[in-house]
Amino acid sequence: MLYPYRFAPILAPRVWGGQTLARYGKPVPTGERIGESWEISDRPDAQSIVINGPLKGQTLHQLIQRLGAQLLGTNCRHARFPLLIKLLDARERLSLQVHPPPTVAAQLGGEPKTEMWYILEAAPGAQLIAGLKHGVTPQQFETAPRLADLVHRFPVRSGDVFFVPSGRLHAIDAGLVIVEIQQNSDTTYRVHDWGRTGRALHVKESLASIDFSDVEPSLTRFPVACDFFRTDLLDIGVPRPDCCDGASFHIVGCVGGAIEISGERLRPGEFALLPAAMGDYTIVPGGGRACFLKIVVPTIC
Repeated sequence: MLYPYRFAPILAPRVWGGQTLARYGKPVPTGERIGESWEISDRPDAQSIVINGPLKGQTLHQLIQRLGAQLLGTNCRHARFPLLIKLLDARERLSLQVHPPPTVAAQLGGEPKTEMWYILEAAPGAQLIAGLKHGVTPQQFETAPRLADLVHRFPVRSGDVFFVPSGRLHAIDAGLVIVEIQQNSDTTYRVHDWGRTGRALHVKESLASIDFSDVEPSLTRFPVACDFFRTDLLDIGVPRPDCCDGASFHIVGCVGGAIEISGERLRPGEFALLPAAMGDYTIVPGGGRACFLKIVVPTIC
């Protein structure tokens, strides 16, 4: 029962979404604005379902109940899967938002969220918005007639990576396709929606959550490591042996070329969850070179 699990994508319509995820094998309905594909999810209202092998049809939470530490590993002390893996298609700019730090989340009844982004596609001129410009105070931010003048912007291209700790003000610009790796949380506070109407803003909660000392952050480099996940980007041209040694599950996501693990072939935008007790395995490039993300839980949490 220990093998690479693959899951059916869970598609989420968003006002800022589009049709691009169809290019990554997602069943996007014609004409629908799909912003997110949840690839590995253990949310009460969004359960990933296994699509391969003897456990086909089981939910991720059922796997955890069945396998426990054999799936999660000794580093993970959670009753549910600790991470949420998504693909995002930003055809329009996302709201200016923040995820609460742990202490603030507890006070507001939300969940903390730290995340990272890997840029799969970037249209010419696409940007990320993150942090504040130098000198911006909470008072200025609260009363400013144009928040766009106070936030930090920078260009990105395919292959860039960016870390978003809880408390970091941020927005994803139009023209980006992104892999998002995050804590298992669905709490987002919107402070500004660029003139769109019909969606709630959470100004009070945002002001309580924003780290106003977070000024003009820059792009990150691999490995991306924090208390909740470690992500490496690996480029291979020959088979690469690895091992799930019991400490943590491995998530493998193809981002270039194609790879094969124990007979499971992954193309860009596809992921597999390898249980912590699976032992030795080999990642084989599917002709030429291949590039993939490897995600683990690095410490006991």
